[in-house]
Amino acid sequence: MSEKRYTVIYEDEQLIAVDKPSGMLVIPTPKRETNTLTDLLNKELDEKGVAANAYPCHRIDRETSGIILYAKGKHFQKLMMDEFKKRAIRKTYIAFVQRIIKKPSDTIKDPIFNRNKNRRDPAVTKYKVLARKNGFSVVEVEPVTGRTNQIRIHFAGIGHPLLGESVYAFRRDFKLKFKRAALHARAIEFTHPATGKRMRFEAPLPKDLERLWN
Repeated sequence: MSEKRYTVIYEDEQLIAVDKPSGMLVIPTPKRETNTLTDLLNKELDEKGVAANAYPCHRIDRETSGIILYAKGKHFQKLMMDEFKKRAIRKTYIAFVQRIIKKPSDTIKDPIFNRNKNRRDPAVTKYKVLARKNGFSVVEVEPVTGRTNQIRIHFAGIGHPLLGESVYAFRRDFKLKFKRAALHARAIEFTHPATGKRMRFEAPLPKDLERLWN
């Protein structure tokens, strides 16, 4: 087996928690890329003789690093996705955003336009400032709702786009540059679908964001 770029944080008969590196797709786009995290994870399961396939229970985009939860088999994937729909799963992110945020904490409640359904969906993001640096802020973010690219859209909307943001803001408009959207999925907390036990997993900051903070 080739050297892995991802790290399995936890695995049991129903679930796998993975620390995904920035730059890796979770599933293929219409371009049908290979070597997605899901492909690689299933190859590893095959090599270990595990019969069940791994299915992602949620998504994080290519640029975002950090923790993502997989289920072994469609049954447990559905159970976990239902928990996401009920907002029973708590996700925590670390974001590095342009400029200094003055409020120590706040809740962003701006609706997000859903192109597929041609409507504005309610969206809620909580945050608190962890550090203020030279020209940027480090924030802990908890998305209450789970809209696509919600964190990136919300912080761009309040005038503090992520460092490296190129979709919802123009990188050239900011002096501080970064090679990717500076977002890391740090932790996930949920009730295990088989045991009923409360679980929490964390993924450490990758080296590029750790250097930026320090």
